[in-house]
Amino acid sequence: MVNVNPNPSPNAQPGRLLLPVLLTVQFLVSLDMSVVNIALPDMGDDLGFAPDALLWVVNAYALAFGGLLMFGGRLADLIGRRTTLTWGFAVFGVASLAGGLALVPGQLIAARAVQGAG
Repeated sequence: MVNVNPNPSPNAQPGRLLLPVLLTVQFLVSLDMSVVNIALPDMGDDLGFAPDALLWVVNAYALAFGGLLMFGGRLADLIGRRTTLTWGFAVFGVASLAGGLALVPGQLIAARAVQGAG
């Protein structure tokens, strides 16, 4: 006969940090879109964007994010959710740094696409 403790200790809740982590991820995605839209005119002036190319700063992120969303879910199934989320944060952070250091429009658009992939 197997003895199972029906009342696990309150400190042994495995999903206790899940909601705050997911809320943080969702907040970062929303914040990223909002901040870029506000800063878009100044970024365009500083980097010398053509008016029609300026939209690609937003579109590159949205297309990469939406296009790779299903792939990210499958990747999480294969290698684990925590590993996928950790790598996603790392890619997003490095791409954010690259976008902040961009000197020409193409670098910023590429960094935004990599951010969306992260």
